[in-house]
Amino acid sequence: MSSIALEMMGIGKRFGANKALDQVRLTAYRHEVLALMGENGAGKSTLMKILSGVYQPDEGEIRLDGKPVRIASPADARAAGINLIYQELAVAPNLTVAENIFLGAEPRARFGRVDHDAMNRRADEVLARLGARFSATTPAHRLGIADQQQVEIARALIHDSRVLILDEPTAALSDRESERLFEVIRQLRDDGIALIYISHRMEEVNRLADRIAVLRDGSYVGSMTRAESSPQKLVQMMVGRPLDDFYQHKSEAGAGPVRLEVQNLGSHRVRPASFKVHAGEVLGLAGLVGAGRTELARLIFGADARSGGRILLDGQEVDIREPLDAIRLGIGYLPEDRKGQGLFLQLSATANTTMNVLGRHARAGVLDHPALKKLTQQAIDRLAVKVSGTEGIVGGLSGGNQQKLLLARWLAIKPKVLILDEPTRGVDIGAKVEIYRIVHELAAQGVAVICISSELPEVIGLCHRVLVMREGSLAGELAGEAVTQEAIMTLATHEAA
Repeated sequence: MSSIALEMMGIGKRFGANKALDQVRLTAYRHEVLALMGENGAGKSTLMKILSGVYQPDEGEIRLDGKPVRIASPADARAAGINLIYQELAVAPNLTVAENIFLGAEPRARFGRVDHDAMNRRADEVLARLGARFSATTPAHRLGIADQQQVEIARALIHDSRVLILDEPTAALSDRESERLFEVIRQLRDDGIALIYISHRMEEVNRLADRIAVLRDGSYVGSMTRAESSPQKLVQMMVGRPLDDFYQHKSEAGAGPVRLEVQNLGSHRVRPASFKVHAGEVLGLAGLVGAGRTELARLIFGADARSGGRILLDGQEVDIREPLDAIRLGIGYLPEDRKGQGLFLQLSATANTTMNVLGRHARAGVLDHPALKKLTQQAIDRLAVKVSGTEGIVGGLSGGNQQKLLLARWLAIKPKVLILDEPTRGVDIGAKVEIYRIVHELAAQGVAVICISSELPEVIGLCHRVLVMREGSLAGELAGEAVTQEAIMTLATHEAA
């Protein structure tokens, strides 16, 4: 075992009457990737904010290289070699890459002026170490998310990082971009940096982590090596109960009538597509990023204009020109970007949950607020949403609770068809289980569900049939025993079996 880089011992933190952390301990070693896992609200973010100087602990001790340290601010953390890269990146688009990397720590020449040559030279050295495909003088506004992430990592390395924390770093990355990030992380580990990796994705953790630590309800549950871990063990540690079947047991599909039929539906980004979804069926829509899955869903929902085709609901052709038409017909669409396209973060749980059904709860133009609050409370109870009442502001909730409230909005219309685009992206294990349970309930009630997901185990475990898209076209259909990861990827990439 490598030497200990970091020890957090007996860490406690309260926010008013709420005990966020209770005697938490954590140990990170050099030359190690330590995955930190737990449900949203388990205390991971609070613990890391204490380590990075954003919060001060009420009790406990932090040691670096065996010596006690006091981290009173983010500046103290950086000076000690501790850097936290948040899921929401903080790159200034109007600056160059080098200016972002050295922001606040620019090298100085004579008379105090910024030494741009030295700054660009040093930045290029660090970028080369990371295998970056851009230079120090590149304007930051030209960078994609993956490249911006490398800028953040470069900024940490400039400050001689000894402990590097990455919070959900692949949430907005494609598979190829994630692979590039993994290569960088392995290189940093080999260089002797202790890395703390926060993620909900078990497959990712299994590939990358040397050791896994778990928090639950603000307490430290335990840790294990990658060899000792299994999905079953991790889920039980995180949620406190065993899960014999993570996706539960699917009901039989195909018994219900055809609920939704699409005939030659297309646009400038989607080639004419035809398929049917039965009442009570969960139909998967799989494919690589950019294959056209979301674009097809938006055509059905009326969010994008179609170039041709027909949509039939319960055997009758319907004219859907905008989302309001779809909603009136009982078709709901949960978008993949819940913050940008789904939720109103500054509004309450009631406003977000009931906005699609306000007309049903108004008389003479006056809203029935007690009825709306009652509807919201029923949704909160049904979906086990952790929120401070029906008037709680949505922006402060965890990703899983935000997703469940967005799902509640579509349940309020009592949908006939529900399209779910990446329904469990960025949510914890407990929230995933609740969302899967709701999907099964909806199918059992006769709702036709279309589920778009980039997680192949989720597609296989949740869906009765799977349509695979490639380059804007439907590449094929899989059902029954034929639904495997290999078969899906073969159709998605057009490779020979």
